[in-house]
Amino acid sequence: MKIWFVYHSCFVVETKSAFLVFDYFKNKKSAGSDFDFNDLLKKIFESSKALYVFASHSHHDHFNREILKWQEKKKDTAYILSSDIKLYSNAENVNFIGRNRELQIGDLKLSTFGSTDEGISFLVQIDGLTLFHAGDLNWWKWPDDTPEEERVMEDAFTGIMDDICAKGKNFDAAFFPVDGRLEQNYLCGGEYFIERIRPRLFIPMHFGDDYQIPAKFIAFQEGREPATKMLDITHPSQILCE
Repeated sequence: MKIWFVYHSCFVVETKSAFLVFDYFKNKKSAGSDFDFNDLLKKIFESSKALYVFASHSHHDHFNREILKWQEKKKDTAYILSSDIKLYSNAENVNFIGRNRELQIGDLKLSTFGSTDEGISFLVQIDGLTLFHAGDLNWWKWPDDTPEEERVMEDAFTGIMDDICAKGKNFDAAFFPVDGRLEQNYLCGGEYFIERIRPRLFIPMHFGDDYQIPAKFIAFQEGREPATKMLDITHPSQILCE
């Protein structure tokens, strides 16, 4: 398995038979970038492997209609889009899916779960790998929330986590929000997720341009769950696993 971090909550995963792209909305380059996203796309388009493109919900930082043009370059492209996404033109090979559903496309098996914001979260099984992408599922515990708002959010988040745990816990990689806008509460969701799931790899996301957040989260978690390796992200367009 090879994993590229593109930007924000977008990752590209290469398996034995496929490429998977999660929640693309834009790409950025920096002086330290490990790859050029357009070059990576060209490699994917030219590959004989299938391409699966996911969008967890319609928010601008998780979905870009530009992805629908990729099938012009690669016919064996399948789209898995949250049912809250509205398209205003015809597009082929698009699968709309809501919460708590299952779908199989070729060698890929998908289970969806809820979110504590818009849309869905994804559990993907392919080529013997199990991958989880949270979308906007998180324990959104904002500093100015009232006690009632905190209770409602906690119940919603832990309820969805119960659903995920019921599917099993042998996750090879999990992409999960670690969002610094939550201030001191940015740890809550990721910490709880790791305690419940214990994925082999935990990969932080949804931190925008604040690249100090992943390292701070990893430092806090160090030694707490030895079964989980946490990958630090320091810049856009970073190769995480080769």
